[in-house]
Amino acid sequence: MKNKRLVIALALVMLGSFAALGFVGTEIYREAPPIPDRVVAADGATVYTGDQIREGQRVWQAMGGHQVGSVWGHGAYQAPDWSADWLHREATALVDRWAVARFGAPYAQLGAEEQAALKARLQAELRTNTFDADAGAITLSVDRRAAVAAVAAHYAALFGSDPELAPLREAYAMRADTVEDVDYRASLSAFFFWTSWSCVTHRPGSDITYTNNWPPDDLVGNAPTAATVMWSILSIVALLLGVGLLAWHMAAKRKEEEPRVPDVDPLAALKPTPSMRATAKYFWTVLALMVAQVFLGALTAHYGVEGDGFFGIPLHEILPYSVARTWHTQLGIFWIATAWVATGLYIAPAVGGREPRHQKLLVNLLYVALLVIVVGSMAGEWLSVHHKLSLDQSFWFGHQGYEYVDLGRFWQIFLFVGLLLWLFMVARALLPALKRGGDARSITALLVLSAVAIGLFYGAGLMWGKGTHLAVAEYWRWWVVHLWVEGFFEVFATAVIAFLFVRLGLVRAGTATSAVLFSTAIFLGGGIIGTAHHLYFTGTPTSVLALGSVFSALEIVPLVLVGFEAVHTFRQVRVKPWVQTYKWPIYFFVAVAFWNLVGAGVFGFLINPPIALYYVQGLNTTPVHGHTALFGVYGMLGIGLMLFSLRGLMHRGAWSDKLLKMAFWHLNLGLALMVLISLLPIGLAQAWASVSDGLWYARSADFLQQPALEILRWLRAPGDIIFAGGILTLAWFGWRLWSGHRKALRPASPELPDGSSGQPETV
Repeated sequence: MKNKRLVIALALVMLGSFAALGFVGTEIYREAPPIPDRVVAADGATVYTGDQIREGQRVWQAMGGHQVGSVWGHGAYQAPDWSADWLHREATALVDRWAVARFGAPYAQLGAEEQAALKARLQAELRTNTFDADAGAITLSVDRRAAVAAVAAHYAALFGSDPELAPLREAYAMRADTVEDVDYRASLSAFFFWTSWSCVTHRPGSDITYTNNWPPDDLVGNAPTAATVMWSILSIVALLLGVGLLAWHMAAKRKEEEPRVPDVDPLAALKPTPSMRATAKYFWTVLALMVAQVFLGALTAHYGVEGDGFFGIPLHEILPYSVARTWHTQLGIFWIATAWVATGLYIAPAVGGREPRHQKLLVNLLYVALLVIVVGSMAGEWLSVHHKLSLDQSFWFGHQGYEYVDLGRFWQIFLFVGLLLWLFMVARALLPALKRGGDARSITALLVLSAVAIGLFYGAGLMWGKGTHLAVAEYWRWWVVHLWVEGFFEVFATAVIAFLFVRLGLVRAGTATSAVLFSTAIFLGGGIIGTAHHLYFTGTPTSVLALGSVFSALEIVPLVLVGFEAVHTFRQVRVKPWVQTYKWPIYFFVAVAFWNLVGAGVFGFLINPPIALYYVQGLNTTPVHGHTALFGVYGMLGIGLMLFSLRGLMHRGAWSDKLLKMAFWHLNLGLALMVLISLLPIGLAQAWASVSDGLWYARSADFLQQPALEILRWLRAPGDIIFAGGILTLAWFGWRLWSGHRKALRPASPELPDGSSGQPETV
C-alpha cells in the first residue's frame, strides 16, 4: 500500500511537471524575440535583412557556436559573450559619436552632468522598441546605423585575419579567419546585432527587455527587474520550506528493520552470460574516452593562458580551442553515458534471469555503432570548424554549435536509433523479472521506465532544425542536457544501485523500492520544471523566470540529506568481511553523495537564484558547478557502476584495490583543487566585476588578461595534474584487470618439477 501511494505520487509529479514544462515551452514559442524581415535606417538604407540574421546564426553554429564565446550567457568562457560585447561596443560608439558632435570630446572625458544627459538619450534610443510587426522591420536612427557599422567593422576584422587584432584573438583563443568568407562575416554581425538588440529593447507594452534586462550594463540601463529580485527571495523561501518538510518526514519515518546480511557474497556465484561478457569492451572504451577527455581538458585550460599555441607550438592551427573544447565536453557525455548504457546491458540479463535470443550480437552491433558515432561526430566537428563543409553539411554532419549537443544532426539521429536499440535490449531482458513479481518488482519496473525515458528523451534534441529560433532551440537543448543527462540517467542509476544492494543482501527489497520511489518523486518534482532555470535570460518571458526559480530551488531539497545516504552507504562496507571486495565501487557511490551536496547543491545554488544568475551567467562560476556536478556526481556514478560490473565480469584475483584507492583519492583531491584554487576564485572575481561594471567587462580581455587572473588560471595546473593522475591510474587499473583476467583464463600448463606452472603469477 505504501509503495502504491508512492507510485501514484510519482505519476502525479510527472504529469503535473511536464504539463508545466509544456506551458513554459508554449510561452517561449509565443514570446520569443521577433526576427525582422529587415533592419533599416531612418533614411531608408537597409542595414541587415532577416535572411542575413538567420544565415548568421548558422555561420555561428558552424564555426563552433557555444564553443567560441557565448550568446545570451550560454557557451564557452574564453572569448566574450558576443551579445553583451556587441551591446556595449554599440552603445559606446553611439554615445561617443554624440559626445564628440556636441561637446568635442569622447563620452569618458565629459563631466557628470554632460554624461548623464547623453546616457539618458542613449537609453531612450536603445530601449525603445521600433519593430513594426506589419512591416516586419526594425528602424534605427542614422547615428545608430553608424554605430552598428563601426562594431560590424570590428567584428569583421576580429573574425577575419586583421594583424592589428592578433593580440585580441590570442586573448580570445581564436585563430585567424575563424570565419573565412567575407559575406559570412557580415551575416555573423547581423546575428550578433539581433541578439544584442533583444537584450536592450523593451518588449511591447513593457519596460523590461526580451532577456529580462540581461546582461547587466549600467550604460544602457540594464539592471535587475523587480521580478528577478522577488522570485529570488521566493525561491530561497521555497528551499527552506522544502528542507524543513523533508527533515520532518525523515525524522517521523519509521525505522526500517535491518536486513540479515548473508555470510557469503551472493553475487560471487553469478555466471555472466555471453551478452554480459560482451559488455566488457564498453568499459575499456569508457576508460579510453576518459583519458582522451582529460588531455583535451588540459589543452583547453592551457589555451586560457596561451591562446594561440601550446608552449610555443602553434597547435591551434590544427586543433583550435573551439574543437578542443567541443571534444572535451562531448567526450564527457559520451563516456558517462556509455558507462551507464553498458551497466544496463550487463545488469538486465542478471535481473531477468535469462539470456534473450541474439542479445550478444545486438550488444556487439550497438558497440560498433557507438564507435562510429564517436569518431564520425568528432571528425565532422573538426571539418566544420576548419571550413571544409557547407552550412547545410555542417548542420547534418559537422557542428551544430549548441553546447553538449554539438554533433551534427545525422549523428544525433544515429545516436537516437542506438538508444532505442538499447532500450529494446534492456526491456526484453528485464521482462521475465517483471512477470515473476516479488518484492523487487517495483525497482525492476523503475529500471524499465527510466530506460524508456533515456531512450525517448534524447529525441528532444531532434526538435529544432537548422533555422530554428535561438530561444526555441535553447528550450529543447536543455531538455537533453537537464532532463536526459541530469534527470532520467540518474533515476536509472539510482534504481540500478538499489537493485545491486538488494542482490547483495545489504538492503531489503521493500525498503529499497520505497527509497527509490520517494527519492525519484522528490528529485523530479523540482527537476523537471527546474529545467527552466537555464532559460531565465534566453529571450523568455517572466513566467519562465518565476517557475524556474522556485522549482529549481526545490531540486536542492533532497541534496541536503545526502549525508545520511553517504554514511549509510559507507557503513555497508563494514557489515561483513566479503563486502570489502566491493569497497571501492561503494566508495565511489559515497563520493557521488558528497559531490551531490557540494557540486549540485552548494555550487549549484550559488548560481541558481535569478538575481545571482543575472550577474554570473556565463562566468567561471558556471564551470565550478559544471565540473563538480557533471564529473563529481554523474562521472563518479558512472565509474562506480563500471567497477560494480567489472567486479562480476573479471577474474577476482586480477583486482587491485591499491590502484583503485590511488585513483579514488587523486580524482577527488584533484577535482577539489582545480575548483577551489582556480575556477572559483576567477569566477568570484568576475562576479565582482559584473556587479560593479557589467558583464561585458567581466568577460573582456582587459579584465581576464590581468596578471592576477593569469596566475589564477595557471593555478589550475596542480589540481589538473593530480586529477589526470587519477584518470591514468584508473586506466592502468583497467589494463591490469584485463591482462590479469586473460592470464587467469588460460589453460594451466603442466607442472614443472619444482611444482610451479611456469606461468606468471596473476595480478
